[in-house]
Amino acid sequence: MENTNCVVCQKPKANLECGVCHEHVCKKCAQFVDEGTFSYMETIPDMLKSSVFCGPCYDLNIAPELEQYEADMEKAKTISIYMTSDSKVTSRFSRKEKAIEIKDCPDREELLMRLGFLAVKAGFNALIDVEVNSEKVKPGGKYQYTKWSGKGVPTQITSRRFL
Repeated sequence: MENTNCVVCQKPKANLECGVCHEHVCKKCAQFVDEGTFSYMETIPDMLKSSVFCGPCYDLNIAPELEQYEADMEKAKTISIYMTSDSKVTSRFSRKEKAIEIKDCPDREELLMRLGFLAVKAGFNALIDVEVNSEKVKPGGKYQYTKWSGKGVPTQITSRRFL
């Protein structure tokens, strides 16, 4: 017979399963993470795809990843973004990196935030030559919505004058 005791408190009938160690955990001992928490990551590691964790696995594996993710989100909010219309300002900036491209975003602000987040994850502090496009979609009914797409070249700006 399978042991269904909680791995933390050893109480019987633990219904939940930890996403990292796959041990049984009760509702009182479980640590929950919302499913959309790591949605800005390009690829979410298997360890972070679950939403239920036991206390030790959460403290050891998930909490540091969550702190790093939130720190990257804060950096992405302050990233310098230069649109293609700002080409006079950015004419001397390096364009060695490949452009980051995002498609099918629900709104413009989220698109810019996703571009900024991916640039921060790659170790850059600015996006140049950013193009933002919108497309109206009418899925057959009387309601319509807009899909946003965009791309930008990540770069590192060292001069305080441009930050």
